[in-house]
Amino acid sequence: MHSYLDFEKPVADIEGKIQELRALAAEDGEAVNVDSEIDRLKAKSSQTLQDLYTKLTPWQKTLVARHPDRPHAVAYISGLIEDFTPLAGDRKFAEDHALIAGIGRFRGQSVAVLAQEKGHDTETRLKHNFGMVRPEGYRKAVRVMEMAERFDLPLISFVDTSGAYPGRGAEERGQSEAIARSTDAGLGLGVPSVSVVIGEGGSGGAIAIATANKVLMMEHAIYSVISPEGAASILWRDSAKAQDAATALKITAQDLKQLGVIDGIVNEPIGGAHRAREIVIDNAGKEIEKALSELSGLTPDEIRKQRREKFISIGRTLS
Repeated sequence: MHSYLDFEKPVADIEGKIQELRALAAEDGEAVNVDSEIDRLKAKSSQTLQDLYTKLTPWQKTLVARHPDRPHAVAYISGLIEDFTPLAGDRKFAEDHALIAGIGRFRGQSVAVLAQEKGHDTETRLKHNFGMVRPEGYRKAVRVMEMAERFDLPLISFVDTSGAYPGRGAEERGQSEAIARSTDAGLGLGVPSVSVVIGEGGSGGAIAIATANKVLMMEHAIYSVISPEGAASILWRDSAKAQDAATALKITAQDLKQLGVIDGIVNEPIGGAHRAREIVIDNAGKEIEKALSELSGLTPDEIRKQRREKFISIGRTLS
């Protein structure tokens, strides 16, 4: 059974009727033939879903990006990275499970991997701190980036966080400094790097591992300097205006591609990534492979120059 978002209620109603008909057929056996009606409702459900997803508002895309059944980082790592070996700890304070790091092989090529993991149920969400990374997580990211450069490993990062962890302990251990150093390390890498925003890309907590040569976004992901709710609270002192804030912030992949903030969009099936996980993960793999191939053959200096010019150009070509 799918978890339906509020705006998906028409689809939920139709699919509910389909379930009722199937239950009726199972109860009465051959006495009731409902196949033709089920086929009709399936076609109606598919068309309704397509109509909804071809005109999603920025706020609706935010809801899709946060969908509880959406594939998270561990699903992408499992589906795309062979022989993944996790690396733990920042060698200074502790292990941060919100940020997964390690090495593996992507389509035959050895790579380093960074990923923010939100978790999929209560236990894993608590373990991974809902994807909100602490300072030790970003220091672990720096450690893996340095290792990637030392061993000439391309870096792939999967971004999915509402923001860096804002707790008192994190601030006491230098959260802003850790984010800044991770951002700087990403910008200075001499190896190719590709980042994919798979769900939420929240503020500095996201960009700390997203300063890549190629930044991609899933079709229904969001990437912003602040959450719509946070912006609404600051601008209008009313979190109920989050829908207005989502539109004003230009947080969708389509807006950000037009603005030159990202380099590409990974297609999702009608209904979002949670309805066809394997297809979505394969689509992401194809785009990552394409991005890495475009960067192959460049020298470390050329890689740094391309990345630097990419980020410096953001906002300079707007009319």
